[in-house]
Amino acid sequence: MAKNPTTGEVEKLVIKAYKKADYSDNPVGEFKVSFNPEEYVQVYDIEYNDRQGDGTTGSPMVFKKIKPQEYSLKFMIDGTGVSGEKIDVVDKIKEFFTVVGYDGDIHRPKYLQVLWGTLKSNCTLLKADITYKLFRSDGRPLRALVNASFKENIDDSTRVAKANDKSPDLTHVRTVKEGDTLPLMTYRIYGDFSYYLEVARFNRLKDFRRLTPGEKILFPPIEKVDNG
Repeated sequence: MAKNPTTGEVEKLVIKAYKKADYSDNPVGEFKVSFNPEEYVQVYDIEYNDRQGDGTTGSPMVFKKIKPQEYSLKFMIDGTGVSGEKIDVVDKIKEFFTVVGYDGDIHRPKYLQVLWGTLKSNCTLLKADITYKLFRSDGRPLRALVNASFKENIDDSTRVAKANDKSPDLTHVRTVKEGDTLPLMTYRIYGDFSYYLEVARFNRLKDFRRLTPGEKILFPPIEKVDNG
């Protein structure tokens, strides 16, 4: 259980809200849980391009991009007083959605930062399911289980830097060297020879069989290659 090295107290999961996408402003809201999650789920999703060249079989999948990561968190809001803190569950749920939800000034949900132990994610709320349990005689809930999903906020340049490199979903410029052929250069970028005709059209090459050393060739994102 993570503890603050200064105070020795157990660190609680905190969600901070911002209005700027680069998180350069001060937080406009903060939500701290009473009981930490017992676990959280991190989804690491990689997208591949499954296009194969004509007449080929069993071609390996071609890396396309690393998708923004997603996180799922489950935590409890308790109004029974077990935690030593008297909480109105309904008010606490409203506080949660005020922090993580839609902001009329920026016309979208707020930019969030989820912080707990080694977890630090700049993200946006995707969905939240609230399950109410234990009720008073007047029907007001005494406990709620929040199951919230978040998606990482990350732009292409940051994602490619994290992926370290030569992602085929970005435009690349390559200089022709002695002995280079367009199919070979295409394979180096996309991992697939079959795109060379599309690359030739994209660069308006009159004779793709005769490349001139020193010539610059543009290799666009796969989506643009597919569209010609």
